[in-house]
Amino acid sequence: MSSKLYLVPTPIGNLQDFSPRAIATLKEADVIACEDTRTSRPLLEHFDIHNHTVSYHNFNEEESSKGLLALLDDGKTVAVISDAGYPLISDPGYSIVTKAIEKGHEVIALPGPNAALTALVASGLDTTHYLYYGFLSSKDSDARKQLEELKEIPYTLIFYEAPHRIIRTLNLCKEVLNDRNAVVARELTKLHEEKKRGTLSLMIEGYKKENKEDIDILLKQVEELMNNDMSLKEACKIIAEKSSFTKNDLYRAYVAKEKE
Repeated sequence: MSSKLYLVPTPIGNLQDFSPRAIATLKEADVIACEDTRTSRPLLEHFDIHNHTVSYHNFNEEESSKGLLALLDDGKTVAVISDAGYPLISDPGYSIVTKAIEKGHEVIALPGPNAALTALVASGLDTTHYLYYGFLSSKDSDARKQLEELKEIPYTLIFYEAPHRIIRTLNLCKEVLNDRNAVVARELTKLHEEKKRGTLSLMIEGYKKENKEDIDILLKQVEELMNNDMSLKEACKIIAEKSSFTKNDLYRAYVAKEKE
């Protein structure tokens, strides 16, 4: 395994999806480059992987790539992982891959978990041709322009989106792409995996209703924790970990409710 760069996909929720080959590769690597070492540590410890780790994320990718390339030049084996799923697919990794190829190092990608394809094949939408786009811009005007560029492409379109922006993005898709069939998938491979199928207009209304009901229940759970002498911030953090809402979503919703 000397002087090779491995791209190793990690589970997107279910630990049983971590392949024996992926585990063996990480155990034999000289260095594991993690999108977030704090996020990766519990996974690595669970599988008894204790190799040296370094941080490799969007904000230090260029600089960190130089260090990883130096390791490859010294004949070391480097494995790149993201927080969940496949490196380079809406995650860091492109910089070191291109640099390694330019220097003649072997780049090996292992097969494994990927949220986009997992959602696609179970969606019921056409899989003959598809376009994976990743995340739309968080800025509405830019996201609208991106969708305008895609609206005449006759393929199934695949997007990633943060839970707190899903209603916004469904509305933008309906506005620009018209009321076509769509699927929203979340918690893939986990106990509460869920897929919503229908037209964009149906799903928008469904999610609005669902989110209203969900957040009321979650805010009650936040309040119960606060009644046990926990701060609002800490309570929101704990409840957010088992929901599709962020801690900031819950915090703002709780404060708004108190002002009503």
